[in-house]
Amino acid sequence: MTENQDYKRRMQKHERELHEKYMSLYHDERSYEELLSSMRAFFGERSWELKELDRKREENPTWFREGNMLGMTMYPKLFAGGLRGLIEKLDYLSEQKITYLHLMPLLKMPHPFNDGGYAVEDFRTVDPEIGTNSELCELTAALRIRGISLCLDFVMNHTADTHEWAMRAKNGEQEYIECYQCYDTFEIPSEFEKTMPQVFPATAPGNFTWCEEMKKHVLTTFYPYQWDLNYRNPKVFNEMAGNILFLANLGVEVFRIDAVPYIWKELGTNCRNLPQVHTIVRIIRMILEIVCPGVILKGEVVMAPKELPAYFGTEEEPECHMLYGVSGMVNLWAALAARDTRLLKHQMDVIHSLPRNCYFVNYLRCHDDIGWGLDEEQERRLMIDPLLHKEYLYHFYEGTFPGSFARGELYNYDSVTRDARSCGTTASLCGIEKGGFEGDEAQVRQGIRRVLMMHAACMSLEGFMMLSSGDEIGQVNEYGYKKNPDIASDSRYLHRSSFKWENADLRKKEGTVQHAIWEGLRQMEQMRRELPCFGKDAYVTTWDTGRMPVFAIRRTTAEEELVCLANFSEEGQLACLPTLREEYVDIFTEEKLNLQSVWLAPYQYRWCIRTSHSVM
Repeated sequence: MTENQDYKRRMQKHERELHEKYMSLYHDERSYEELLSSMRAFFGERSWELKELDRKREENPTWFREGNMLGMTMYPKLFAGGLRGLIEKLDYLSEQKITYLHLMPLLKMPHPFNDGGYAVEDFRTVDPEIGTNSELCELTAALRIRGISLCLDFVMNHTADTHEWAMRAKNGEQEYIECYQCYDTFEIPSEFEKTMPQVFPATAPGNFTWCEEMKKHVLTTFYPYQWDLNYRNPKVFNEMAGNILFLANLGVEVFRIDAVPYIWKELGTNCRNLPQVHTIVRIIRMILEIVCPGVILKGEVVMAPKELPAYFGTEEEPECHMLYGVSGMVNLWAALAARDTRLLKHQMDVIHSLPRNCYFVNYLRCHDDIGWGLDEEQERRLMIDPLLHKEYLYHFYEGTFPGSFARGELYNYDSVTRDARSCGTTASLCGIEKGGFEGDEAQVRQGIRRVLMMHAACMSLEGFMMLSSGDEIGQVNEYGYKKNPDIASDSRYLHRSSFKWENADLRKKEGTVQHAIWEGLRQMEQMRRELPCFGKDAYVTTWDTGRMPVFAIRRTTAEEELVCLANFSEEGQLACLPTLREEYVDIFTEEKLNLQSVWLAPYQYRWCIRTSHSVM
C-alpha cells in the first residue's frame, strides 16, 4: 500500500466524525478545509522513517502497555547542559533500559519568568539556551535507534505573554486579540471569578490580569504572564493542531497535553472538565491517527479518579492513550508518612474499577510539587480528619514534625485555608539527606530502604513507571536556588537541580548510596521486563494483608501469579493473606513463603511468584 493510500484509508475511517466534531465547535467550513489542507501538508512532509514507525504502531496500537516500558523525566539543560549534551549521554539511559524519555519544556520561552518552560513563546522552535531544532531531530533519531520514545509537553491552555500573538494583540490587532479572552471592563471577569477556582491563590491570585497596552483584562488561569487561549476561535485550534504535527514530524512520539481540563471556558461553570474539552481532545486524537498514528497522547489531569475515565474516551471514540497516575503518587507518600496504606489501597481499588482502556504512567516524583489531594470522603470514613491529616503530611515532609526523617519545603502555603504542597527529591523525603547531614549511617541505610520500597510499590501498580532523573542515584535537595532572586520564592526548584555526574559515577562503587539504589532499581526493572505478570494482559487488584502498614498488589495472567508486598513502616510486620494458600517464592530473596503468614522487615518489599496452569 502506498503512502497516499495509507492516508486515504485513515481519513476515510475518521472523516465523518472529524467533520461533525469540528463543526459542533466552530460551524465554519472554511476553517475546516484549512485544517484538512494543513494535515495533508504535514503528512507529505513526514519522513519515511517516521511513516514506517506509524505503520508498525498501527499493527501494535497498545505498544506503550508492554512490560518492558520504563520511563524517565528530566530537564535536558539540568541533566547535560542541553540537547547536545543529552545526545552524548544516551548510553547512560540505555544502561538503565529506559524506553520512554519525557523532557521537560524545551520550546522557546521568555527568561527568566517562564514557569519552568510552561510559558511558551514559540511552539515550533527549541529554546536557544537548550538547543536547536536540528539537535532535537538528531536526538529523536538517536532515541529511536535505542528503542526510546520521546515525550514532550504540549502546552495547549496558554501562551507566554511574549508570544507573537500576544505581542500583536498588545499592539491592538483585533485578529490576535481574539486569540485570547480579553475584556474591556471587569464586568464579565467578575462573573467568571464567582465560579472559577484559583489555581495558585497565594502566588498568583485571581484569574484575570490587566494589560495596560491593550487596556483590557486578560484571562490568565495560571500566572499573569501566561495568557489563556480562546478555543472558541477556530484559528487558535487550527494553529495549535499544526504545532503538534510540526513537532511530531521532528520525531516526538508522545505529547503530554498540559492542563488539558482547563482549555475550554464557560461562564457560570468552574471552567474545568467541560464537554468541549473532550471534543477538542477527540479531534486531536483523530488528527494524529490520520497523519501520524505512531504518536500518542498523555493527559495531565490532576482531578479525582471519577473524572479520569472521560479523558480516555470510549472504545468507539478514544481520547488520551494514557494519563499521569497522580493519585498513586500522592497516596504513596501519604502512606509512608502515616505508616497506613488504607487510603492507598482504596485509591487503587478505584483505579482498578475503571474501564480497561484506562492506563497510567506512575511516578514518585516529578518536576512539580506533591499536592495533597486525598479522598476526603474516604478519610472521614476511616475517622481521619482531612485538614489535620494534610497539615501532618506537609509538616512531616517539611521535616518540622517531631520524629520526621524527611527534609523538604512547603509550596504555595495558604494561611487562610491552611493548605500547602510539598517539595523535595525522593532521597531527601525518604531520609537520606537527614542521615547524611547528621553523619548517621544507620539513618542513611534506612533511607535507602525507604527509597527502594517506594519504587517497588510504585512499580507494582497498574501502568508503567517513570523515574525522576536523579532519583536513581539518590540525589538530594539543592538549596542554592534561594540565592537566585528570580526563582527564590519557588520551592519547586529544591528538586530542579543540576544532575550530579560525579555522584552518578559512584553507582559502580559498592558500599555507596548510589550503588545501593541503582542496583536495587536495576533488579526490579529486570523483573518487570521478564515477568508476564507485568505485561499488558495481566489482571491487577489490591489484596488485604491484615496490617495497615503493608500494601499488597496481586497480578495474574492465565499461567502466572505475582503478589507484591510492601511494608511502609520502620517496624517489622506479620502480614496475613489467608486466601492465598499455595507456596510462593520471593524473587528477590529466593525464600519459599506461605502468604497466609509472611514476615516483612522494616520497609521490606517482596514480589512473591507462583506459577501454575490454573491461576484464578
